[in-house]
Amino acid sequence: MRWCRFQSDGKVSYGIVEGRYVQPVAGTPFTRHRKYGKPLPLSRVHLQIPVFPPTFYAAGNLNYREHIARLPEILGREGQMPTEPGIGYRAQSALIAHDEPIIIPKDATDRIQYEAELCVVIGKEGKHIPKDKVKDYILGYTICNDFSERTWQTSTQSWRSKNADTFKPLGPWIETDLDLDAARTLVRINGKVVQDFRTNNMIYDASDFISLLTTYATIRPGDIIILGTDGVPQNVKPGDTIEIEITGLGVLRNPVVRET
Repeated sequence: MRWCRFQSDGKVSYGIVEGRYVQPVAGTPFTRHRKYGKPLPLSRVHLQIPVFPPTFYAAGNLNYREHIARLPEILGREGQMPTEPGIGYRAQSALIAHDEPIIIPKDATDRIQYEAELCVVIGKEGKHIPKDKVKDYILGYTICNDFSERTWQTSTQSWRSKNADTFKPLGPWIETDLDLDAARTLVRINGKVVQDFRTNNMIYDASDFISLLTTYATIRPGDIIILGTDGVPQNVKPGDTIEIEITGLGVLRNPVVRET
């Protein structure tokens, strides 16, 4: 099942995507809900971020081997193989939806890059969850672009490198049934494929992160966790359009513009 949030006639609702249509739903994926009204063409609604998370978690260390091996090309320093899942945070205020513009601040350098990441959406509250039970707490998956300003990332004000307004595109929807072992992650810049890797080629998977996280913190419905990226992202510039596609999840597309 594909859940989305959409705006139509000035109202934001949850819906279920069925082919080229979206079926409006009263309620949410995390509560009781029911279908109502007629299906609407997807082309005639505005997709919102698929969930506004109570807490936005992120892999707090590098989670793909090639990304670690090639870190000197990205940040100018050696990477270390993690010995356990690292957990960090991102700002909810940085979230934007499919097709909304990423706005580069006026004082940003030209070292601005996408990061194509699988995002886990939590479906129910839990704590002290063993790894073999984690799947019972996952509603589904979506796509996140962990957009980054690399010069800022190594500065004393590193928080802005990933948390500036518009730096976290999310969407286009939540897929509850995903075959991760069959999934590939592709990135296209202006229609050209610039990155292609196996999505599930992670050092630590969702069960590792969630089991460790819930040792200390309670997860709640709507929380999201992004799980890292692979390879070496390329610089992008204002005027470019970034598309991230993950098999079974669709395409997250966002144009890049410069702040005026």
